[in-house]
Amino acid sequence: MAHELIDIGSNLTHSSFAADLDQVIGRAVAAGVARQVVTGTDLASSRAAADLAARHPRMLWSTAGVHPHHAISLEPALQANLEELLALPQVVAVGECGLDYFRDFSPRPAQRAAFLAQLELAARTGKPVFLHQRDAHADFTAILSEHRAALRGGVAHCFTEGPEELEAYLGLDLSIGITGWVCDERRGGALRKAVPRIPREQLLLETDAPYLLPRDLTPKPKSRRNEPAYLPHIAATVALLRGESLASVAEAATQNAVRLFGLDAAERRRN
Repeated sequence: MAHELIDIGSNLTHSSFAADLDQVIGRAVAAGVARQVVTGTDLASSRAAADLAARHPRMLWSTAGVHPHHAISLEPALQANLEELLALPQVVAVGECGLDYFRDFSPRPAQRAAFLAQLELAARTGKPVFLHQRDAHADFTAILSEHRAALRGGVAHCFTEGPEELEAYLGLDLSIGITGWVCDERRGGALRKAVPRIPREQLLLETDAPYLLPRDLTPKPKSRRNEPAYLPHIAATVALLRGESLASVAEAATQNAVRLFGLDAAERRRN
């Protein structure tokens, strides 16, 4: 029997899912992934994610925000558009937002300004934040720490770092999103050491599909496309590293997702 799971970060509006989206969702449900939060990374994808979630009540939810790659686009009119999306019951978080100094697709000052604007938007709307950070730990934690008290909550999406960074995020009372990176013994060594230290009440699971296909998945899909249906594989790896049962990890992560994103209350608003 499949354990119920929630994929808190899937990119179902990605073009790679256009041809078989219904089947992708169906495979996820069959694997026990009963609910998903579809990620928005700019205005267009945030709108598409909200529309997709509206067509799949009780199954899909979404986020609305601007990824640091697109930070330079976050002007006042776009902020107003995001705020309209965040008023919809199926839109349960602000983001993906944060800082990315690895790619620097937007200038760093623009990234910091967009991050701050979205933290203020989250405080205003009462929605948690869906957070991205790469090679920007110091600035990220400094900005977030200044505004954390006004926020309902947040998740460090696709956490790939080690115990030291984990302690900083736990100190900010963030939930921690674990992806298939944990299944890579070559690149994921630091993360694998950190996973047992995540408090039970702050553990979340995600695929970041179609990205981050678990390296040890067998058989590997020919397309190399990750899918939400592979979330149980990630959950099993997390359970092994924590010395817990899959059922225990699934139960904790599901309860945490429902609580962080307010899914029960949002469900009542959708009905």
